[in-house]
Amino acid sequence: MLSLAAALAAPVGHAADDMVTLNFVNADIDAVVKAVAEMTGRNFILDPKVKGVVNIVSARPVPKSLVYPTLLSALRLQGFAAVEGDGITKIVPEADAKQQGSAVVVGGKGGGVGAGGDRLVTEVFALRYESAVQLVNVLRPLITPNNAIAAVPTGNALVITDYAENLKRIEKIVASLDVPPAGEAVMVPIRNASALDMVQIMGRLLADTPGAAGAPPDVQQRVILVADPRSNSVLVRGENASRVARARALIEQLDTPGRVGGNIFIIYLRNADAARIARTLRALFSGGSEPTNESAPAATLPGLGTPITAGMPASAAPPLTASTTPSAPAFNAGGATIQADTANNALIVMAPEPIYNNIRAIVEKLDVRRAQIYVEALVVEVTADKAAEFGIQWNLLDPNRFNNNQTQIGGGTNFTTRGSGTNLLDAQVSLGALGQGLNLGVIRGTINIPGLGTITNLALLARALEADANTNILSTPNLLTLDNEEAKIVVGQNVPFITGQYAVTGAATTPTPFQTIERKDVGLTLRVKPQITEGGTVRMTIYEEVSRIQDTTNAAGIITSKRSLESTVAVDDGQIIVLGGLIEDSFTDGSSRVPVVGDVPWLGALFRYDNRHRIKTNLMVFLKPTVIRTAGAGAALTSDRYDYLMGEQQRLRPAERAFWPDTTVPEMPLLPNASPNAPPSGLPSAPAPVPGATPPAKPQ
Repeated sequence: MLSLAAALAAPVGHAADDMVTLNFVNADIDAVVKAVAEMTGRNFILDPKVKGVVNIVSARPVPKSLVYPTLLSALRLQGFAAVEGDGITKIVPEADAKQQGSAVVVGGKGGGVGAGGDRLVTEVFALRYESAVQLVNVLRPLITPNNAIAAVPTGNALVITDYAENLKRIEKIVASLDVPPAGEAVMVPIRNASALDMVQIMGRLLADTPGAAGAPPDVQQRVILVADPRSNSVLVRGENASRVARARALIEQLDTPGRVGGNIFIIYLRNADAARIARTLRALFSGGSEPTNESAPAATLPGLGTPITAGMPASAAPPLTASTTPSAPAFNAGGATIQADTANNALIVMAPEPIYNNIRAIVEKLDVRRAQIYVEALVVEVTADKAAEFGIQWNLLDPNRFNNNQTQIGGGTNFTTRGSGTNLLDAQVSLGALGQGLNLGVIRGTINIPGLGTITNLALLARALEADANTNILSTPNLLTLDNEEAKIVVGQNVPFITGQYAVTGAATTPTPFQTIERKDVGLTLRVKPQITEGGTVRMTIYEEVSRIQDTTNAAGIITSKRSLESTVAVDDGQIIVLGGLIEDSFTDGSSRVPVVGDVPWLGALFRYDNRHRIKTNLMVFLKPTVIRTAGAGAALTSDRYDYLMGEQQRLRPAERAFWPDTTVPEMPLLPNASPNAPPSGLPSAPAPVPGATPPAKPQ
């Protein structure tokens, strides 16, 4: 049922002021849309899925301009939406409306959606301060379930498709959230004092105050102070504006001119060495170079009343004279006197505040925590020694005729040298002189030979020996040192070497023989000086030596073998590099034989002695540097090695047996905060055993 009453309440020609009365009761949607099209002059297209009835009742006439918005509100209640474009309004289900060509506006920068209503609009919000990804979770519950919201991380923007009336509310919400963060930094210039010293004083004054018992400090009350040495300013930042203002007022009150005639300041160093920093400053202000001798006596400038201006050429500076007192370096330059206090690791500076501020800024940049380098070296030596001997020696002597001084003909073969344990004559003199291996002989009594005496009549000696010796030596020296500091490790023996001897003989009443001995380290020596470059590469100067005692029976003294390597390399952090290697392969083939007869096949073995010897040695040196920049990295490395040694101790623990004495072996104490079943962490507080520490359970 459709009832329309129109009343002309305005002059002719003002159609916008026409009033209509709307009464739609259980009217089909297509009929209502047709009526609205006739009143407003709009063109509508209905989706085939748009079905249903609507109810619109107006108690009094309404302007004709409200007819279309009233239709949109009625359709929205039925789950349908209107999409406008190119002079045509499409009526589609709400779930499909966001895929149609709705109007697009830009919000967040003054664009806005203009008039409200139940029109479907797509709006883009370009954010300045807040994160678009985080705002999606905040705004999603405010969007109609069938409409969409998405974040663009690259442009930090939000894209929302929803009804225009709802987008006006969302636009206000986004504008209230997308604001600059609280606690913008405030710069406070320092005119008289040092910004670095001011930050230290204010830091102790504005330290976090704990809240309730056990509660963490209130973040809203925290004030962050940062010094800018270049401009000698302090940057103040905090969430609480009143505390920031109070901190700024305190800084301005403390920034007062100092006493006339110079001030004395003490700079306590945290990481650097005071004596070394003093030498660096002396070289900087005097225009010279820093002394390289760490133990050299302190050098002072003569005539402390004559200041040295920074930037003065070295030729114009007074000469340095060595002080007779072995104290830390002290100097006077540029109106400032600097003394290093090595006991407290501090610098004592007497200078006007402007000059002190420059010195303080330099010291602050030099007093930084230096990185450490953990160097792992791997020395692997594999040696294979193979030897083989086979030979037959014989002689023909008749003891009956030889002992009766009867003329006889005798002979035999004798191939090896005397004293080697393989010679036939040595075996005849003493059978115990034979060397290791298989020795077979034919003995026929004894025989007396002039010059040798009574010997065993060994008519035949056959020897066979095969020796196979393999050696595998693995050394893993490890070193931890500061950046650009040399470290050395020696693992071996201190062996005495005789360098001279003297004994009084003849008519001396009291002979006093003596020897001069020099002791040298024999074993493994690793000396390394690492330096971390700007790109993170580790440059190392390395000297590595592997030596061992080769022979102690030599009459001239002890014979040692030595393999050394000296090089400078550049290695990436954590990279393994091979420094050098030695591959040695030697082969010796010896044969002693009777001419002609010894070359006869098969039969010649009775007149020949063969020996072969082959030695093959492989020696490689590997190196791996690891840069440790934080205390946590050093603690993790220590825990790993500490846990490994504890495991080795437990593995070597003897098994418990009844009626045996207590077999408890010494064990390393647990690291602090380590449970028996957890790997240790942190650094040990002291080398002494931890009282009450429970040893870890024995691994199964």
